[in-house]
Amino acid sequence: MKVSLFAQSGIDRFLKPTDSLNVPRRNAVIITESSLATISLVGLNQLWYADYPQSNFHTINDSGEWLQMDKFGHVFSSYQVGRVGADLLAWSGVSERDQLIYGSTLGFAYLGVVEVFDGFSEEWGFSWTDILANAAGTSLYVGQQLLWKEQRITLKYSFHQTHYAVQNPDKLGDGWTEEFLKDYNGQTYWLSVNLHSFFKESEVPKWLNVAFGYGAEGMLTGENESVNNNLITQDRRRQFYFSLDVDLSRIQTKSHFLKTIFSIFNVLKVPFPTVEFTEKNGFRFHGIYF
Repeated sequence: MKVSLFAQSGIDRFLKPTDSLNVPRRNAVIITESSLATISLVGLNQLWYADYPQSNFHTINDSGEWLQMDKFGHVFSSYQVGRVGADLLAWSGVSERDQLIYGSTLGFAYLGVVEVFDGFSEEWGFSWTDILANAAGTSLYVGQQLLWKEQRITLKYSFHQTHYAVQNPDKLGDGWTEEFLKDYNGQTYWLSVNLHSFFKESEVPKWLNVAFGYGAEGMLTGENESVNNNLITQDRRRQFYFSLDVDLSRIQTKSHFLKTIFSIFNVLKVPFPTVEFTEKNGFRFHGIYF
């Protein structure tokens, strides 16, 4: 028991952010982030883009594809990577100014490099709307830190499997792990709003959020496409959601280990009863929604 408590206290001390600049921690963060970014980008180029024909740098307008679900994915990814980048610099005692400049922009910079890769791929192309979506995700984080010095509105993600993936596994994934990333029909992106942060004198629990979600389904391809001169029939429709949520980062605990775990899982929307609205079907109630 003593060994276990000692180990836990050691982990807790390690995870506790410093009040002033800790140079070894800062250097470790910079080296680790740079190494992971480089390795992942080189691996992406060799394992993914190498399988597709290369071309001269070119741009595309893909703003109408997937009912913009892919754009919401860019907003979400840029926000979350930037949040982690800022949190890591906060852990090493870097100033709030430098957290915003060098940490929160990490998602925008990383995804921008991936976009350049797309620009040299014949299969895809550099997308300005993707860049705008990346900028929106970074701006959501930075803007709140400048305005409120906290994240009152967070971006979250939820997923459930659909029957669409088996109809086009090349595009939508084959198996849960692939579909989790590729099947836009089962994805929902949420703006999760913390109530107590806006009404600080109220009795509302500090961890209670309301969440507004966006999803879409009926999509087998990015846009209506023909295969062997036959138009693929798609009943494409947008979905809007309202639900409750939990901001795990606001659960009170002295354990920095638990705070770290809560921060990691706070990217996911907590399942709750949910109201869905579509133009075609009107309102629909889900007893529990993933």
